[in-house]
Parts: sequence; C-alpha cells; structure tokens
Amino acid sequence: MAKSKKQLEIPSSGAISKTLTGISGLDEITLGGLPSGRPTLICGEAGSGKTLFSIEFIVKGALDYGEPGVFMAFEEKADELKTNVASLGFDLDKLEREKKIRIDYVHIDRSEIEETGEYDLEGLFIRLGYAIDSIGAKRVVLDTIENLFSGLSNEGVLRAEIRRLFQFLKSKGVTAIITGERGEKSLTRQGLEEYVSDCVILLDHRIINQISTRRLRIVKYRGSVHGTNEYPFLIDDEGISVLPVTSLELNKEVSSESLSSGIDALDRMLGNSGFYKGSSILVSGTAGTGKTSISATFANATCLRKEKCLFFAFEESPKQIIRNMRSIGIDLQKHVDKGYLEFYASRPTLYGLEMHLVAIHKAIRRFKPSVVVLDPITNLITIGSVSEVKTMLVRLIDFLQAEQITVMFNALTLNTVINEQTDEGVSSLVDAWLLIRDIENNGERNRGLYIMKSRGMKHSNQIREFVITDNGLDLIDVFLSEDGILTGSAREAKLLLEQTGEVIHAQAVSRKDRELVRKRKVLESKIDGLRSEYESVEEELNKVYVEEALKKQIMGDTLSKMTDLRRTDFGNIQKPSSKKNKK
Repeated sequence: MAKSKKQLEIPSSGAISKTLTGISGLDEITLGGLPSGRPTLICGEAGSGKTLFSIEFIVKGALDYGEPGVFMAFEEKADELKTNVASLGFDLDKLEREKKIRIDYVHIDRSEIEETGEYDLEGLFIRLGYAIDSIGAKRVVLDTIENLFSGLSNEGVLRAEIRRLFQFLKSKGVTAIITGERGEKSLTRQGLEEYVSDCVILLDHRIINQISTRRLRIVKYRGSVHGTNEYPFLIDDEGISVLPVTSLELNKEVSSESLSSGIDALDRMLGNSGFYKGSSILVSGTAGTGKTSISATFANATCLRKEKCLFFAFEESPKQIIRNMRSIGIDLQKHVDKGYLEFYASRPTLYGLEMHLVAIHKAIRRFKPSVVVLDPITNLITIGSVSEVKTMLVRLIDFLQAEQITVMFNALTLNTVINEQTDEGVSSLVDAWLLIRDIENNGERNRGLYIMKSRGMKHSNQIREFVITDNGLDLIDVFLSEDGILTGSAREAKLLLEQTGEVIHAQAVSRKDRELVRKRKVLESKIDGLRSEYESVEEELNKVYVEEALKKQIMGDTLSKMTDLRRTDFGNIQKPSSKKNKK
C-alpha cells in the first residue's frame, strides 16, 4: 500500500525497534508493529479474538518475515488449536515440521498449587527456554496468563512472579504476546500485567442493536506514539483485519482525468466530460426512479473501458441485478465472466457499520477496482444512526480518494426527517450529486433529473426528463409551457399539437402563396391590357398630332405660296386716275 509506507516510517533518533505483526491494519495503527524484544499484553473478554490475534502473529512472522515462533498454550491443547485455525488456511503441522513454529501445551493443575502452597515458574522458564532455543524463535506467545496464576491468592508472590516472567522474556530477546482475560474493574483479572507490559492492547466484543461489533484499542505503548481511537476489526476466513480510522489530513492527490457516466446526455450536462476520476458521486431519488440503473450503466461503461468495478449490493442479489439490467439492454454477466465486474452482496444487518467498512476495505484491496458502487447506502440506517453512517462514509471516501478510486453511492429518498437528514449529510461529503425526482402530471408519473452539484466543473442547471428504454438510459429536454414543465405524454401531446399547428400553418401559407400567384397573374394580365390600351390611345393621339402638324405645314406652305403670288402680280396692277376718281 502506498500510504502504509508513510505510516510505517519511524524516526531513527530515539525510536524503539518494532516488529511487524503482519496483521492487516494493526501495523498501521501501531506505526510499525509491536515493540521488539519486549512483552505485549493483549486482553479482552471471552470470544474477543485474543488467541487468534496471537496465532496469526506467530504464523505471519514465520511465513512473511522469516521469524520462527513459539506458541505456548495453557488452555487449548495443540491438536485443538491446529483444528481451530485450519479454517483460516493456517497449516500449523506443516510449519512445525519445517521448524518454523513450535506449539507447546502446558497443563496447569490448580489443585497441585493449592496442595504445595508454593509457586515458582522456574520449570516453565526451563521449558519455554528450550522451546525458544530449539528453533531459534524470535516470537513467543503465552495463552493465557490467568491459567498460570489461577490458584495463587498471595498478591506479593503474584506480582513477583509476573515480573520474573516478563523479565525472562526480555532476557531471551523475543517479541512476546501474553494474553489475558478482562477483569471487572481492571484490564485483566489480576490487574498487574498491564503495569509491567510495555504495550497493552484491549480487544472488545460488544452487541449493539443485536449487531455484533469487535473493536481494538491500544491502551499504552511505551516509547512510541500510537493511534488512540477504537478501531473495528473483522475476523473472517482470511484472518484478522483491523481498519484504521480515517486520516485527519486533507492532503489527498486529485486527478483531472474524467470518466464517462455511460449516458451521453448526462456527460453533456457535465460539460461533455463526465465525472472526475477518484471523485465521489451521490445518486438519490425515491423508489423506482432508476438509481440502480444509473449505477449499473456507470459500471458497464467502466468494464467496457476494460477497468474493474466492484458493486456492493445491500438490497438486491447479484443475479437479480443482472437480470433486471438486461431489460434495458445492459449485459453485466459478460463483464462478470471476464473478471471486470464483481458483486459483493450482503444484508446490512449481517454486520455492524464498522464490520461493513472492514469488509469493504478488504474486498477493495483484494479486487483492486477503479470504480466502486454502493447500492443503497440508506439501508445502513437500519444498523446505525445518521451521524454514525456519515462517519463511516467519511472514512470510506477518504480511503477511496487515497487510492484514486471513483465511488458512486445510491441513496433512497423518502418524505421523512431521517432520510432528509441522511441525504443532506451525505451530499455534503460527495463531489457530485445527481437528484432524481418524480414529476406527476397528465395522470402519470415521470422522472426528472437534476445535477445538484459537481465540484470543479461546469454543469447544467436545468432539469431533464430521465427516461429508461429498452436500449438504455437517456435524458430528454423537458417542455416549458404556460402551465409549467410538461413531461411524458403531456410533452408528446404538446409537441404533436405544435407539429400539427406547424403543418396547418404551412398549408395555409402555401394556399396564400398560390392565391397570391393567381392574383399576380390576373394583375399582370390587366396590366398588359391597360398597356395595350394605352399604346392604342397613344397611337391615336400621335396620329392627331401628326395630322395637325401636317395641316399646319400645308397651311403654312399654302400661305407662303399665296404671299409669293401676291408679290409677283403687284406690279401689273394699274392704279385708277384721279379724274375718274373725282367724277
């Protein structure tokens, strides 16, 4: 793990030497493991996991770190112990044959201690020393210390012998674990071991709301800083896994790479990019709005990119999800067969919140997905309060961000105060929030999708109608009218009405165009007639003008000739005599 290296770094100056336990998560909490060459006390009530912690410490040391170990049991016989841990994949017989571990059962008879009245661990020291030397052991477990001192009532002798035991282990240079049962008013029954131990780890097994929860706390650790919180741990077929609480430092790396949601229209609403890699996405809505379909589409798009997706289902079985998604054209089974998709299905009531968180961590580390889906997270309310669920999701988101894994949460929204608080509480944690709501009109229910927020990218602030078809999911622009938002059949009817109106309008325009053409032709015909008539009148007028001009010309010529004639005959005219005139 990348972040383990940082957590396992120990300052060189003044720091004690530590031994890695190999137990997942414990080395991170202790910042390097248990104190080397010193005894560690692991205490807790019956069934808390003390023996299993101890045997895993021995086995992991032998297998992973080449450190042989001795397991000395005072309660369980060797054969019983081997049988009990075989379910975890630990073959103690093989390890014993290879001299990597040694299991020794020591029977302590309380009546013998009472009869003699004396108590001395010298015989135990000899036996333990031989076991250590025979295989060169570096690790030792004594399980459990109460059996050694069960018949001893003298507190002075008890304190002295416990000190002798711890000093003996230190003198052998072994890293030791001593288990002890929880006392009523102290960490152990005697209440002394915790004071002489260099490291004390308390295991707790509690029942809350009929849900079993195991927690671990480091009570003290001499010479070293350590985690001080309660940490949940899980015991399963792979051993023990401890889940460290989330880091308080907000210094996670971020990516600018984007991942497609698998819905082209949604990607366009997200600025033609999709979701940022390593981001957290919340899809919330009422029942039946298609939240699982969106998650399955996102998972399908991930697998088509040949990337791994881990799908945590808290409500439906994997086969049910695969069958249902076939109805919208998504074949998830082929991705399961190719190893790109894996389902992890369980009821929330199977574990407590911490156990679910540990199980999710383990599944993610094993499968190494690039995308994780949790469907739905609101079911976790049945095993924890709103604040506890939010705390769990904070820790999960921090872990996924550190691993650059994109996560999509589904949340069921109801008209209740609890669900509203859950929705609002979770939405503040995520990077993107998609909200699907019912839109009821025209006697039917349709879906509307909003992008409530998307950190770091431009996104549409409009509502889209969310439709589920045989070929997948799609988003359609809603129709805005004077009556508000129209969806479904109301939108189709309005669009049909508009289209009908456009056709009628087009036909009316075409009819008017034809009428205009006809009128134009009639008018042009009339214009041609008027033009002909005008030309006729003009021709008549021109004829009159020509005749008048011709008449004027002829009259002018006639007058001119008459004038000339008069001038020619003037000289031949005789004037009458004056006498005659007088007569």
